[in-house]
This record gives sequence, structure tokens and C-alpha cells, in this order.
Amino acid sequence: MTFEQQWIENDYNPFVIFDKNAKVLSLNSEAQFLLGVATTDELFSIATTYANVSFGFKTTFIELEFGRYSFFAITIGYENENEIGIKLYRTPSFKINKPKPSGELINIYALVDLCISSKSINSKIEFTKDFDPTIPEITIDSNSFIKVLSKAYECFEQNSKINTKIFYRVGEHIKYEDKKYSIFSIEISAEIIDKQKINTLEALTATASFYIEIKKSILINIPMITA
Repeated sequence: MTFEQQWIENDYNPFVIFDKNAKVLSLNSEAQFLLGVATTDELFSIATTYANVSFGFKTTFIELEFGRYSFFAITIGYENENEIGIKLYRTPSFKINKPKPSGELINIYALVDLCISSKSINSKIEFTKDFDPTIPEITIDSNSFIKVLSKAYECFEQNSKINTKIFYRVGEHIKYEDKKYSIFSIEISAEIIDKQKINTLEALTATASFYIEIKKSILINIPMITA
């Protein structure tokens, strides 16, 4: 692998080259992760739709979402009718202007279960869970976390069912003191979200060591600091 090829392979942004029949000819490691939530047909359709009318390269600013991946721009390039390439530029997920989180080493599953048990008292809401069991004990401010998670559940109190998913964010990291840490997310989701309570949640997390994403669901993103 040449030096140039190594740069492409290790790029934070997905890169794919297709043939004229939408078959993948090459892709980097980030694109492999992306194809876990997006289809080759979807990406090929975007590539052909936003390609330059003649041979060459064209960058377009466009918001795209595939599962937990968000993009703010794409570059499409082709020099003949047989190959076309697409590079997608990932939207930055996290601010890095906060200090490294401190707290005690805690089992995150126990904290989530504690919060769900508390919310279940005198409630008819069905709480379902989808947990990746591989998250280790992490350093976290448990009191702050419980407040944030409880407030997140309050945003979905109009629903009869609320799902909680814990998953590892493949390929995503955050840096504190020149050291990179992996990230995992706790996603709270239901059919209806109370937007009036979102502002309170955002204010609560403004000073916390958690990074939230609010779309149709609420994601609490947490660095995996194990010591």
C-alpha cells in the first residue's frame, strides 16, 4: 500500500469507488462501517445524482444521515464512464472544550437499570432494553449522569413504551490531554418526544461531561475512561 493509499484508508471520512453497475471497486475502512447502515445502492444513487455534468470533481454541501452517521458535504469524482467515486464528510459530533471527566469507576448498566427502576414506579410505561454487553466499567460522575438520564426519560413520558439502547460507537473517539478515548452511547427512543422539555435537558448537560444528540431520539455520548 502506497503512502497515498494509507492516507485514504485511514481517513476519518468514508470513501467509495463504484463501477458503472454500482459494484464497489474499492473503499476505505470508514466506508466499511458506513455500509453497515447504508446500502451500496443508496450511496451509488447519491454519487450519480450529484456528479458533475461532465467529467471531473464536484463538492456539494448537503445534510445526509445514515443511522448514527451524519454528513455535511460530499465530493463526487469521475474521469470516465466506468468508475465513479464518492467521499462523504462527517459532521463533527462532539465539542472538545470540556475538561476530562472525573468521578468513580462505575458499571454503567447498573446505573441505567437503577434509573429505569426508579422511573417504573407507579408508571404504566414499558421500558425495553437493547444493551451491548461489552462496555467496561467507566469513570463517571454518577449523580450527574442519573440526573441527565432521568431528564431524558421525562422527554418521552407521553409514550406507552420507551427503549434504551447502549452501544459502542465504532471508529469514534474523543481526546483529552492528548490521549484518545473510545465513545459509547445510550440512546433513549420512543414514538413521541416532548420538545418543551428538551431545553431543560440541554441546560442540564451544558456543564456535564456528557455530549447529547437530539433528533427523533436522545443520545447521551460518553467517553470510555476506564481508570
